[in-house]
Amino acid sequence: MLSRSCFNLLNLDDCSVTDRARIPKLMNVPGIITDFGGGGGEEEKGEVSPGVKNGSRRIIVANQLPVKAFCKDEKEGKKWCFEWDRYALDTLILQLKDGLSPDLEIVYVGCLKADVELNDQEEVANFLWEKFRCVPTFLSLDLINKYYHGFCKHYLWPLFHYMLPLTSSHGVRFDRSNWLAYVSANKIFADKVYEVINPDDDYVWIQDYHLMILPTMLRKKYSRIKVGFFLHSPFPSSEIYRTLPVRDEILRALLNCDLVGFQTFDYARHFLSCCSRMLGLDYQSKRGYIGIDYFGRTVTIKILPVGIHMGQIQNVMSLPDTAKKAKELKEKYEGKIVLLGIDDMDVFKGIGLKFLAMGHLLEQSPSLRGRVVLVQITNPPRSRGNDIREVEEEVKKIASEINTKYGKPGYEPIVCINGPVSTQDKIAHYAISECVVVNAVRDGMNLVPYEYTVSRESNSNLDKALGPGFNGGRRKSMIVVSEFIGCSPSLSGAIRVNPWDIESVATGMTSGAMMNDREKELRHEKHYRYVSSHDVAYWARSFDQDLKRACEDHYHKRCWGIGLGLGFRVVALGPNFKKLSVAHIVSSYKLTNSRLILLDYDGTMLPEDKVDKAPSQEVISVLNGLCSDPKNIVFIVSGRGRDTLSKWFSPCAELGLSAEHGYFTRWRKDSDWESRLVPADTEWKKVVLPIMKKYTEATDGSSIEQKESALVWHHLEADPDFGIWQAKELLDHLESVLANEPVVVKRGQHIVEVKPQDVSKGLVFQSLLASMKSKGKSPDFVLCIGDDRSDEDMFESIASSLDNSSLPDNAEVFACTVGQKPSMAKYYLDDPAEVIKMLQGLSAASTAMQLPPKSPVHQLASVEDLSLVKNHASFV
Repeated sequence: MLSRSCFNLLNLDDCSVTDRARIPKLMNVPGIITDFGGGGGEEEKGEVSPGVKNGSRRIIVANQLPVKAFCKDEKEGKKWCFEWDRYALDTLILQLKDGLSPDLEIVYVGCLKADVELNDQEEVANFLWEKFRCVPTFLSLDLINKYYHGFCKHYLWPLFHYMLPLTSSHGVRFDRSNWLAYVSANKIFADKVYEVINPDDDYVWIQDYHLMILPTMLRKKYSRIKVGFFLHSPFPSSEIYRTLPVRDEILRALLNCDLVGFQTFDYARHFLSCCSRMLGLDYQSKRGYIGIDYFGRTVTIKILPVGIHMGQIQNVMSLPDTAKKAKELKEKYEGKIVLLGIDDMDVFKGIGLKFLAMGHLLEQSPSLRGRVVLVQITNPPRSRGNDIREVEEEVKKIASEINTKYGKPGYEPIVCINGPVSTQDKIAHYAISECVVVNAVRDGMNLVPYEYTVSRESNSNLDKALGPGFNGGRRKSMIVVSEFIGCSPSLSGAIRVNPWDIESVATGMTSGAMMNDREKELRHEKHYRYVSSHDVAYWARSFDQDLKRACEDHYHKRCWGIGLGLGFRVVALGPNFKKLSVAHIVSSYKLTNSRLILLDYDGTMLPEDKVDKAPSQEVISVLNGLCSDPKNIVFIVSGRGRDTLSKWFSPCAELGLSAEHGYFTRWRKDSDWESRLVPADTEWKKVVLPIMKKYTEATDGSSIEQKESALVWHHLEADPDFGIWQAKELLDHLESVLANEPVVVKRGQHIVEVKPQDVSKGLVFQSLLASMKSKGKSPDFVLCIGDDRSDEDMFESIASSLDNSSLPDNAEVFACTVGQKPSMAKYYLDDPAEVIKMLQGLSAASTAMQLPPKSPVHQLASVEDLSLVKNHASFV
């Protein structure tokens, strides 16, 4: 079967103008073309699809489109009508365009808030595309029930809010059929993105937890697609997230983005912790940006809370209906102190706890009975189920008990308003409320405090309706906010409470109601400055700028797609960074006469997770094979001590050893150890060792390795997060106390090492090179393999030798790192197993060249050599 790329190239006469325009005429960057949009080269741009402009666009993908749909009955039959959903305060994906350039085209992909019959879907889709630039994803009712209500709202949503389904009656447990529905729905969204995207130019911005595996599907289709993701809900701690049966699929999907955004540092920290614990990925912070290296790609992490649309709220405040409603409410609650709550009917909003706190307030403060009113507006639930019914019943019961106990004619302590209510009604309630209480036990962001702050600002219509004496003529506001919601860190003037602590919440509500006006004014000014400068436009503009920055080097790398299904990922490599080919290196090896081979040990010839660190018989055999060739000088260059290396490699008589990063060197087994001419003073060890012991006692799983020239603190077996934190702290601590000592403090792979200055693996290479040149055997073949930061010194030293012509002009040089990661080396191999197989190929080549020609054994060795080369052809 022909692939799409082959099929269309064989049928150029049948291709549309669009397709012909998108076929690259010239590839000037190495890469792989996947279909027409995933190519690695620059393409001559043409028209992408009917109605699509040239240049980059933003494709905003969300569960729902920002469009209201309603059906009219006419004489000719039913007619669908649509309009922008402008006055919904949570229509974020429509509001964010205010932060982008007015000339930038925005395309929306998502579900309609209406059930459109199959016969009408094509007509509706065409209309929405032409008039709104919206691409609807029509999902069947059964798919919506399983995907949205089943997996998203009843499984993911509670789990991301820290509620585990411990029993069958407490939450919904994982259901494989619902997960498959989630995958199917994401696939439908991906297909709709494919219909409109120009992958070379457009940027895709995916919104929220409904579409967390969509990045993998898009990346699989177009390896260089520019995609960002923003999570509007919390991201739970690793202990909670790891209970998810499909945790790897979702985590790897997010890592297929270029930029992943979170509301708060806590949520980002939890995500980074999951990447570290589950996938072994570390992160780095550079110039204020956090990045995760994932198969050669850098995934940027962004932390920025969402804001509100200032202009929209201010417009609603200016409407006559808003002023009229505010005046009615002022008269209704004349003489009362109004506390306001606006929440979805949800198990996590803490409405029942808020009511209990109101009851406690009235119990403890009799003077406030008859004066304080809690108005609770409850929006309809976004899902359905037993948990919603239980919350509704609990809220009604608590409100009824408190109203019965403390109410009287003309006074009801808790006023419940079942929504939905109009936007004007919400703004009017904000305007007359002395304090807003947001008491959620867990929430992603919650913009109610922001909306309330803006609604309490001066407005001519509202000021006129409420009277000049209202609020004393100055704007003031008070906020009681749960410490477990995303907006809490940004509200420094709010009263932060633990929603589970009823007394604390009651005290906060009392303070919010009774605080003096001057204090309320100052807190209001502080909040308003933040809210007005960090609105939704600021958020969108900042995310868009960081997404463009994260995608800058897309066409500077070569990309390969690997993995099946949701385990798919892209391996991205620099244009000069490639996998070491056994065929290529064996060919060069055979043509050279003076060879220097430098090999790291741990992580290079031995996997890091192996308990027994001694070399296997396979390693000993391949080293002896290389050493048996008189043209070779082979060295193990390791950070380990000389006693350990001498014991392990005693079977290798001709093998050179460089211990403790070059502090000790031995050319062969029967020669003496030579040491670097560095200061012999080791008094610094008396300072370092006690410090390392303290960190070892405080960090379970860590250990100290004492060498003759150095001290090393290991944290491979410690908790990944804690080990990294402790290593950073130890590094800072040691650097401060050793500032005047002739030593250096370095971080390596799971280690912190203190060693003398002028000792490095780079100097080992320089020393060996000088020695070989002095004997008239300047190497024309150099192979250097290592896996960690200490080996980068060797790679850098080799590069310098090439630049200053210390090596012959015809020298074949192979600097190779283990693993796909940023490196000074030009080649890589995936793991120690590939290193051993490559060295076996070189050893076999040496054996073949040393045997007499036409010997049966020689022929056999040649066959084996050829077989090794063929088996490793995939290394290219």
